[in-house]
Amino acid sequence: MPAINMRDLRAALPRDARLIGLDPGARIIGVALSDVSLMLASPYGAIARGKLAANAAEIARIAKKEGAGGLVAGLPLSMDGSFGPAAQAAKDWALAVAAATGLPLALWDERLSSAAVNRMMITADLSRAKRAKAVDAAAAAYMLQAALDASAGPA
Repeated sequence: MPAINMRDLRAALPRDARLIGLDPGARIIGVALSDVSLMLASPYGAIARGKLAANAAEIARIAKKEGAGGLVAGLPLSMDGSFGPAAQAAKDWALAVAAATGLPLALWDERLSSAAVNRMMITADLSRAKRAKAVDAAAAAYMLQAALDASAGPA
């Protein structure tokens, strides 16, 4: 199942379906969830990165439980916008998860999402331990919110 653009993903969703945002890291996958109106993204949690089948099963379980009809996965493009090895690895992983779950997928540029979230948490005076627990899901929400905002139709 190939990735589609964000506007097409929104258009293909059943009524009142949510989107799951995924921020795949080396050890942790940040998970976010949109509301049914596709206007607001919220942190949902984190999944320990492991075998693809286990991670896909957990994502499918979340999708079923929360009524999600699609995935938006972060794509870590290089700072100059080029498609490097990290972006290729994230794309390959996301495509495999989409195939395993049967959910449509859009990829979204997530450059600096974790850094931006960390800065916000430092400004909010969260301890390093509290930031470590929350940053992955918050980065997924930050990325998903950007995708939702950019793909929303005219008001």
